[in-house]
Amino acid sequence: MQTVELIYSHFPDLTERQRDQFAALQDLYTEWNAKINVISRKDMESFYEKHVLHSLGIAKVYSFKPGQKVLDVGTGGGFPGIPLAILFPETKFHLVDSIGKKIKVVLAVAEALGLENVRADHGRAEEFKGPYDFVVSRAVTQMQRFVPWIKGKISQKNLDADRINGLLYLKGGDLAEELGTMKARISNLSNVFTSEFFETKKVVYLPKSEINQFRG
Repeated sequence: MQTVELIYSHFPDLTERQRDQFAALQDLYTEWNAKINVISRKDMESFYEKHVLHSLGIAKVYSFKPGQKVLDVGTGGGFPGIPLAILFPETKFHLVDSIGKKIKVVLAVAEALGLENVRADHGRAEEFKGPYDFVVSRAVTQMQRFVPWIKGKISQKNLDADRINGLLYLKGGDLAEELGTMKARISNLSNVFTSEFFETKKVVYLPKSEINQFRG
């Protein structure tokens, strides 16, 4: 079974508090998973790779800034939002999911970890107006279906002069057909994480201009 050392090896500059929070994750999710199935039972043995490190793949593409607001759509049990909230304690994360019992788990985990930068709500993405600096998500659905859900939610004011606000989406496989004419930047996680699990995993960055112009 993998341990939290996997996270420490890829993010060596964590504070002691962050290290403790990441270390606490597996026991918290194991306990909650016994009550509410939010993670596949077979995935728990590779929890830190398939859920925590995968979520943190976004951080290898972009470092969120203090004061930014991030919406995690279809967060499930809290991924990628919870790991990102640990890594970026001065960024505000709003985690939403259409399944209420999953949000119950998110709220309990966030409270246990003392994550004051996390808000979680039961509901569909369309119900939350924002604005947000970024939207994150992990393979909730096809891009052509997902983008309309977040259209109009991205703030027009950029807090980071080096990166335009937009979507950071964890996806796998061949994305050419799925993206269509959308001008996205694709980062292969196999370039930063060497295990077989990440061979086809990617982070898709879509700037707000592409989201606002989408006509699908």
